[in-house]
Amino acid sequence: MKCPFCSKENTRVIDSRPADDNSSIRRRRLCDECGKRFTTYEKVETIPLIVIKKDNNREQYDRSKIEAGVLRACHKRPVSANEINKLIDEVENEIFNLEEREIESKQIGEIVMDKLKDLEAVAYVRFASVYREFKDVNTFMEELTKLLNNEKK
Repeated sequence: MKCPFCSKENTRVIDSRPADDNSSIRRRRLCDECGKRFTTYEKVETIPLIVIKKDNNREQYDRSKIEAGVLRACHKRPVSANEINKLIDEVENEIFNLEEREIESKQIGEIVMDKLKDLEAVAYVRFASVYREFKDVNTFMEELTKLLNNEKK
């Protein structure tokens, strides 16, 4: 592993442990050249997943796109970075547990919205408004009404 500080190849693992989600390993490393320590994460490589977009274009799955959407939805909301990462991990696990090689972006969006609904109502509505492309106030109100009716149950 190349040292991020001095770019030398002489590094060694000094500690390993499972990461929070138990699907990756956290490794503390020490550079033999500069003596600095750094952390790496090792994750199982999965089958490449292709996402079918709304316009029928296909592109490789990219976790950062889900992360960006969720971060925008949670902006200035009382949601911690850990909660956001946990939500994204849950979405990813659900997607990969389907064991499909291709998935529609619509399906990913629905999974994200389902998880956001349980996490934070305002973030859910923000995400839904962009994802479902609300055209007017009535569409927005319909979604809010559904959300309010579900909370009353």
